[in-house]
Amino acid sequence: MPVPNGGDAADDPAIWVNASNPALSAVIGTDKLGGLAVYDLSGRQLHYYGGIKPNNVDLRYGFNLGGASIDIVTASDTDSDTILIYRIDPATRALVSLQAQARYTGFGVSGLCMYESPASGKLYVFVSDSSGTVKQFELFVTGGAIDYTLVRTLSFGSMTEGCIADDYGQALYVSHEDVALWRLSAEPNGGSVKTQVAPVDGSVLTADLEGLAIYDKGNGAGYLIASSQGSDDFAVFDRQSGQYRGRFKIVSAGIDGVTHTDGIDVTSAPLGPGYSTGLFVAQDDRNDAGNQNFKLVPWSTIAQALKL
Repeated sequence: MPVPNGGDAADDPAIWVNASNPALSAVIGTDKLGGLAVYDLSGRQLHYYGGIKPNNVDLRYGFNLGGASIDIVTASDTDSDTILIYRIDPATRALVSLQAQARYTGFGVSGLCMYESPASGKLYVFVSDSSGTVKQFELFVTGGAIDYTLVRTLSFGSMTEGCIADDYGQALYVSHEDVALWRLSAEPNGGSVKTQVAPVDGSVLTADLEGLAIYDKGNGAGYLIASSQGSDDFAVFDRQSGQYRGRFKIVSAGIDGVTHTDGIDVTSAPLGPGYSTGLFVAQDDRNDAGNQNFKLVPWSTIAQALKL
């Protein structure tokens, strides 16, 4: 799934699961030099939204907008340093803007992930910048659109980008790129206490530590996956205990392999033929066929290799 722009353009994917027809699910990918792209599961580009420079993207399901349940996509726009907000049209897989206004976040945005609190039901967006600041914004409805307000600021001291929130565990995981993978409370009143999952010291994770994703097996079980960019592979940790479970590479198999990955995403939802136990998606920084792209791998292939 190549992005339209050449150079260092592709960055982060998000998998949208079509509840009515999983085979018609989609991958939303950032082209940080020009726009957001939506692809089907065969890699065909369905839609492209230009004139923006989105770095990271994430989504959540079932947000209440005026009595209607919608699926929300957010992205960090490095051009305006704002949070872009869309809903997904399930019939066309198109993105429809819901952004109330281009509200400046107060810093140079980079990484982004979303969190739905099981305690309050509120929806949040975490955004990071190159200095190591992570801000938490609460989404709210206004006049049929969606806006956001700052509720918490965290400091890591140096570059952070990748993040993922575990809604069930009320946890935020942050890629402190050359330091460690950290776990914190995702609640807005959760404070700033950080628990180290793994150091970035070349043993399990090699700088830069980048994209994060959670394979959800239900009731808090599953796996946390991290892109170890410096070793061109992906480390897998137990979601509940944080125990290291192994690592995998995406190697050449008719198409080129994957190296130096930024963003990743994974789903445990069965998406039809070829993806019966889920799908893993990774950005690839060098694509033999042209522009940077996103590679799709059946979860069954990873699970079999690591005996998960």
